[in-house]
Amino acid sequence: MRARLVRMIPVTTFAGKRVAVFGLGGSGLVTAEALIAGGAEVVAWDDGEAGRAKAVQAGIPVADLREEDWSRFAALVLSPGVPLTHPEPHWSAKLAKAAGVEIIGDIELFCRERAKVAPDAPFVAITGTNGKSTTTALIAHILTVAGKNVQMGGNIGRAILSLDPPAPDRFYVIECSSFQIDLAPSLAPSVGILLNLTPDHLDRHGTMENYAAIKERLVAKADTAVVGVDDGLSAAIAARRERAGRPMTRVSAAHPQAKGVHAEGTKLFRDREPIADLAGNGSLRGRHNAQNAAAAAAAVLALGIAPSTIAQAVESFVGLPHRMEEVGRLGPALFINDSKATNADSTEKALAAFDGGIFWILGGKPKEGGITSLTPYFAHIAKAYLIGEATEAFAATLEGHVPFARCGTLEVAVAAAAGDATAGPSEAVVLLSPACASYDQFANFGARGDRFRELVLALPGITPAASNRGS
Repeated sequence: MRARLVRMIPVTTFAGKRVAVFGLGGSGLVTAEALIAGGAEVVAWDDGEAGRAKAVQAGIPVADLREEDWSRFAALVLSPGVPLTHPEPHWSAKLAKAAGVEIIGDIELFCRERAKVAPDAPFVAITGTNGKSTTTALIAHILTVAGKNVQMGGNIGRAILSLDPPAPDRFYVIECSSFQIDLAPSLAPSVGILLNLTPDHLDRHGTMENYAAIKERLVAKADTAVVGVDDGLSAAIAARRERAGRPMTRVSAAHPQAKGVHAEGTKLFRDREPIADLAGNGSLRGRHNAQNAAAAAAAVLALGIAPSTIAQAVESFVGLPHRMEEVGRLGPALFINDSKATNADSTEKALAAFDGGIFWILGGKPKEGGITSLTPYFAHIAKAYLIGEATEAFAATLEGHVPFARCGTLEVAVAAAAGDATAGPSEAVVLLSPACASYDQFANFGARGDRFRELVLALPGITPAASNRGS
C-alpha cells in the first residue's frame, strides 16, 4: 500500500456514508482517497484491470459495483470521461438511477466541501469550447503576481481534490469541461467564465442545445458571470443573465463594449478605458488569445485586482506548452508549437495570427471535414509540410493553392521547414498546427509537441525562447 496523499482536500461531507466511485484514472484515485480521508466508506471499480490494480495498491477498497447493494450507497461519484447520458448511460449510471442514487463528480465534491468549510474562499471557474486552459493559467498567473495564495486545477494540471483544502484567503482557479459541469449540480463559483461555444462533444451531449445548456450551468449560479459574446449562443446566455438582473461582464475580441471588457487588436479595455497591452507577449498572439486575456482580466477585476497588476502580469505570462508556444528563433524564422490544435477550427486561429510567411507543418489522424474550412488562410502560407495519415487527403485540398511537401514524419518536416524558412531574409514562421489528432504517430498532442520542441531546440544555431532556455 502506498502512502496517502499529503496534499488533498478531505471530503468530509460524506463522512460515515457509503459511496460508490467508478473510474479509477488519475482523478478517480484522488477522489477515492479524498473521500476515505474525509471518513466515507468507499467502494471503487473500473472497467479496466489496470485501474483496479492501482486502486488496490493504494489501499482503496475495490469491488464489482454490479454485485453491490445500491440501496446502501449515498452517491455514485463518476469519472467525467464516463458517459452519463449519451450515446447511452454507462451501466454504473443506470444502476445508480434505478436505485435513486445521486450521480456526481469530483468538482461537486469540492463545491460541497468549500460550502461547508470556507464558503467565502474565492472560486473562479472557467469553461468554453476553446481557450479554457490558457484563460485558467493566465488568471492563476495574475492572481499570483498580485500576491494571492492560488490553487489551480480541475481539467488542467492537478485533479481538484488534490489541491490544498479550502480556506478564506485561498483562491481556486478551476478549469471545467462540459463533462465535469454535468456532474456538478451545486456549482456556484465566485466568478464563472463562459468563453465561447462551438460544436463539440455532441456524441456525449446529443445536441448543440444540450451542450450549450450544460455550459450555461457554470455561470447560472455564479456571483459574477463573465461571458464572451462573440458567438450567438454565448451572446444569448449573456442576454438571459442581464435580463435576470444579475452581475455580469460582457467580453469580446470582435466588438468594442461600452460596458465590459474587450480587445482591440492587442489592447485590452474596460468600459473603453485601457488596462493592458498584449503586444509584447507572443504566447497571447491572435484574436482568440485576446478574448482569453479579456476574460481573464474581467475575472480578476471582479475579484478586486488592480489594472496595473493585470498589465504587469500579462507581460510576464509564459503561456502553456503546445498552445502557440514560442520554441525558438533561427535567423529570420520563429518556431511555434501549436500541437494542441487537433482540428481545423483550432488551426484557423493559429493561421489567422500571422499575416504571411507561414511554413506550416500539419497532418496526423484526420478529423471529419479535413482542412477545407481553412482555404481563406491559404494565402498566408508559404509552404506546407504534410505528415501522417492525413497526407493524401490534405495534399488534394492544397493542390494548386499552396506549395507542399509530403514528409511523412515530424522529423523530416521540421528539417525541411527549417531549411526553407531560413533560406531568405524575410520574417518567417515555422508553425506546427496539425489540424489533426496525433494517434497515428504519437500517444497524444503533448507527446507530438514535445517531439517538435526537441527537434527545434536541436537545430544548429537556434536561440531558444525564454521558456525553453536551459532545456
